[in-house]
Amino acid sequence: MRISPSGNPLLGLPPLAIPENNPQTPEKAALGKQLFQDKRFSANDSVNCARCHVPANAFIDSLPVAAGIKDQFGTRNSPSVINAAFYAHQFWDGRRDSLEEQAKDPFVNVIEHGLSDHRKIVDIARTDPDYIKQFRQVFGLEPAHITIDHVVMAIAGFERTLIAGDSAFDQYRYGGNRNALSDAAIRGLAVFQGKGRCVSCHTMGETNALFTDNQFHNLGVGFGKIAGKLPVIISASKQAETKMDEAVLTNAELSELGRYAVTGDATDLGRFKTPTLRNIVLTAPYMHDGSLANLAEVIEFHNQGGFANPFLDAEMRPLGLNQKEKSDLLAFMEALTSSQFADANYFKQQ
Repeated sequence: MRISPSGNPLLGLPPLAIPENNPQTPEKAALGKQLFQDKRFSANDSVNCARCHVPANAFIDSLPVAAGIKDQFGTRNSPSVINAAFYAHQFWDGRRDSLEEQAKDPFVNVIEHGLSDHRKIVDIARTDPDYIKQFRQVFGLEPAHITIDHVVMAIAGFERTLIAGDSAFDQYRYGGNRNALSDAAIRGLAVFQGKGRCVSCHTMGETNALFTDNQFHNLGVGFGKIAGKLPVIISASKQAETKMDEAVLTNAELSELGRYAVTGDATDLGRFKTPTLRNIVLTAPYMHDGSLANLAEVIEFHNQGGFANPFLDAEMRPLGLNQKEKSDLLAFMEALTSSQFADANYFKQQ
């Protein structure tokens, strides 16, 4: 179903929290966008943030797992930046709590941008005439005072402009348009809230819906890679010579530890962040390892109760959905696409 914009692109979204130390301005967002696309911020001038978060492709790369410098593949799927500003934690394992802190990590990851530290980025920002002008305008800084913190503050400022609501669901639920959803999508909403129990993690509120509880859950995805050898893998994680944020991207088994790699808490084994379902049809493949190619596979995985393991979330159990219910649930998820993205040229302009 093609829907018309409601006139409010933020319909269905809560107010966006802006850090006090990093206020939003159009100039900052413009600078951040330029930094986001600068390939010089990598060891061989070949990789930028847009390598994995492709603006013309809903800010994903459509790969199961991300490919970085020298076409090295990591272990985790690249999530879209759209609406990432609403996450309480960043990365699949939640190891960073802000967009600013998140933006620092890929630069110095051997699989991603491949830099040993942030000095090259700061040197470019301090010597490029265009950057000098923009950092002076945005932050009131002379070149010698530009730091990596200012660079990532600008990138985060750009990312906070990438927010989108106003889906057919939003127009139906929060805009009062009872004709916005198809009959199948309305039935799918009932499955989503009822028999499917999707709303337990992909939460909805009375006035807005993020479709994520901002928590971490063990669904069993990928757990088969480490089942039966957890003690050895956990021991390896504790003895890892590299930083864990780097180790989990270079070692497929360590990656499956999930949130545990951050907290060291056994209850976090195999837990990964709940992604938002907004614009979900645009961001295949799915799950932290990109192992499910389409939403039909995702629905079937949940319908079967996930992959059994000792740490499986209590909510993960067979749903007993029939084919009609699964089809309706898919129709509902298709109705979570923001209206502005129906324009084929939208992402080409980003």
